[in-house]
Amino acid sequence: MSAIYLLRHGQASFGSDDYDVLAPAGELQAKVLGEELRGRGLTPAQAWSGTLSRQRATASVTLAAAGFDLPCQTDPRWDEYDFLAIVEQFTAPDAVAAATPRDFQALLDSALHHWVAGDPAGAVGTYADFAAGAVAALAEVGAGLGSGGTGVVFTSGGVISAICARLLGLPAAGFVTLNRVMVNAAVTKVVHGRSGASLVSFNEHGHFEGANRDLLTYR
Repeated sequence: MSAIYLLRHGQASFGSDDYDVLAPAGELQAKVLGEELRGRGLTPAQAWSGTLSRQRATASVTLAAAGFDLPCQTDPRWDEYDFLAIVEQFTAPDAVAAATPRDFQALLDSALHHWVAGDPAGAVGTYADFAAGAVAALAEVGAGLGSGGTGVVFTSGGVISAICARLLGLPAAGFVTLNRVMVNAAVTKVVHGRSGASLVSFNEHGHFEGANRDLLTYR
């Protein structure tokens, strides 16, 4: 049985000209995440990341902090959905323009419910295809690790939530609920064996309690 650690990227630059950049807080979160993984005594055989800048940057900082000297392979199936495109597809333009950060979360949740219900979001495609790609990528990593292997994957909250919703047998709308509570640089663990994949922990973020509690963020 192999173990796959799904690691959400650190805080990105919401509200800036380029969201897909780790914020200073995100870099610190990635470092703390690496220290957490090192403290667990993991010896991963493989590291994977999506192709997005915030995912790859998190991988670089975390792997260094953890002391894991291995290359990080990339796969676009670990990329996040385009949340701006989805919101714009299912929301009136004036509502998007006037939204505060708190308002934006409500708009995103509403848009995601439309998306998971089966409405395609332009170039983003369908939720079903997005989720299927994530689940397939997970299966391939698990199969490649072999019995007893450990892998780490640097990805995003939507990807992790889609995988967990599938593994838990939740309806598609359950993805939105899981996605809403994802913590930046949190740890989700999946084990993979002959019978497939099983979720054993979700959204662990004890490394952002105590002395690091000021680094706890969700967006």
